[in-house]
Amino acid sequence: MNTLTLAVALFLLANLVVALVAAARGPTQADRMLMALLFGTTGTAVLVLLAGAGGGAALVDVALVLALLAAIGGIAFAKRAWHGEDSHD
Repeated sequence: MNTLTLAVALFLLANLVVALVAAARGPTQADRMLMALLFGTTGTAVLVLLAGAGGGAALVDVALVLALLAAIGGIAFAKRAWHGEDSHD
């Protein structure tokens, strides 16, 4: 079971590398923000998988903090984007 868990975590880390390249090339700030949210959710999944594979309960705590920060970042971006649309009218 640990081998499968570690293989899935490695696959998710490979997806994060692809997302990093996409974030660097993203034509708009919205694309880059979506990649940041992807970092948060995928990073959370990787940390939870590593905790399940024997990394300890501290990794779950770090994963929860990362998920919380990603959600707060997404909300802050959405408020900023909508505020910017209102100022154009």
